[in-house]
Amino acid sequence: MSGTGRAARVRLERRLETARHGARLLDRKQRILMDQIERLHLHMDQTRAEWEDLAGEAAVWLRRSAALDGSARIAAAAPLADATVFFRWGNAMGVTYPEDAQCALPALLAQSGSSALSYAASVHRSALVAGARHASIQRAELLLAAELLATRTRQRAVESRWIPKLEDELANIRRQLDAQELEESLRLRWAADRKSGDG
Repeated sequence: MSGTGRAARVRLERRLETARHGARLLDRKQRILMDQIERLHLHMDQTRAEWEDLAGEAAVWLRRSAALDGSARIAAAAPLADATVFFRWGNAMGVTYPEDAQCALPALLAQSGSSALSYAASVHRSALVAGARHASIQRAELLLAAELLATRTRQRAVESRWIPKLEDELANIRRQLDAQELEESLRLRWAADRKSGDG
């Protein structure tokens, strides 16, 4: 406790109002984060389905190409450079997260295989792009969910510990001030009674 006078009461009232305002802001932040996570969940379901469909199709065409062209032609058709993934970053309530992924894919090599090999290469490229987009959404959801958990923990600490502690301190100061005022009132009355008794 930081004193028992009127100034201490004013300080505690301000701190208590600040704590209550902080709890309201944390509650608002939670609602915004939950809305963002819900939006990401819907988007994640779509990107997962797209990626899984393309990955399944790519696997089918790879098996067909392996049967028609053999592993040597498949290896020869592989690009010489790696694909590069770039993320577009977003921000929600102080959390930076990937909003979308873009892929820079290497050029396809001229192939001397079947049309299955050509289609397998094309579908694998599409699956890679879909997988990168899905991974960016998953990462965003993970980062926002971690921030939501931290925000809930902070709000619980403010509401269940900090605010009750300040309320108790304020109640003690008010009781002490009431006792001091009662004592002063009794002293003044006693002094007035003594003065009237002397007169």
